[in-house]
Amino acid sequence: MQYVTLNNGVEMPILGFGVYQIPAEDTERAVSDALAAGYRLLDTAAAYGNEEAVGRAIRSSGIPRADLFVTTKLWVQDAPAEDNTRRAFGTSLDKLGLDHLDLYLMHQPFGDVYGQWRAMEALGREGLARAIGVANFYPDRLLDLIANNEITPAVNQIETHPFFQRADYQALMSEHGVRIQSWGGFAEGRNDLFTDPLLTGIGQAHGKSVAQVVLRWLVQRGVVAIPKSVRPERMAENIDVFGFELTDDQMTRIATLDTGDSLFFDHHDPEVVTWLAKRRLDA
Repeated sequence: MQYVTLNNGVEMPILGFGVYQIPAEDTERAVSDALAAGYRLLDTAAAYGNEEAVGRAIRSSGIPRADLFVTTKLWVQDAPAEDNTRRAFGTSLDKLGLDHLDLYLMHQPFGDVYGQWRAMEALGREGLARAIGVANFYPDRLLDLIANNEITPAVNQIETHPFFQRADYQALMSEHGVRIQSWGGFAEGRNDLFTDPLLTGIGQAHGKSVAQVVLRWLVQRGVVAIPKSVRPERMAENIDVFGFELTDDQMTRIATLDTGDSLFFDHHDPEVVTWLAKRRLDA
């Protein structure tokens, strides 16, 4: 496994296992299989509704806590967000059955963002979260957060895949010490990703699948990836991307797939903002 070093010195695996859209009743088995396959970075969120199942899999694995890197995410909080954030953090920690998190992310750039971030800064200072970061922050929101707070986010988890590559934004984040992390690395199969002729041809040249080519492309760019699967054979395939390397020409050709647009939703779209701001989680 390769690791990246975050802006506060914490080391994070560059490849992990995500549990978005895995039903709670299937999550414990999926995470157990992922841990058995060698994954040590686990990514969940309060909004996914499966933190408890992730926690059960961690406990039953017998893997020392120090060998795991566990991420969860804070959903949108209203004022007084500082109090609400601490409560939400405690709820997630209880559901996971842990005494600290390795990374705590603000899931959306909405609600009382500054109150949420102040509370997260305090959790970081207290050692309850080894690193803190954000998700789905576009450049304007990220730079505003950095300029007006003490701690710079260690990570920004954003939509990143061959059809929406975010290279310019990655460079900007790097200038400010923020690590890019991908969600939707396979674009959920949209645009016929798994049968794309370019990606298929590159895979054939290396004896690898399209999924492995995409993950290798992310790794070579220094992008942290968290592919999801419920099939043990796919989990094993997805983590097996460190024994080959894409050529400069192949990386350049993959760059031509970039459309520059999201395949899912735009956080600048008023309808998206309204929907996310009104979506609430049961405590």
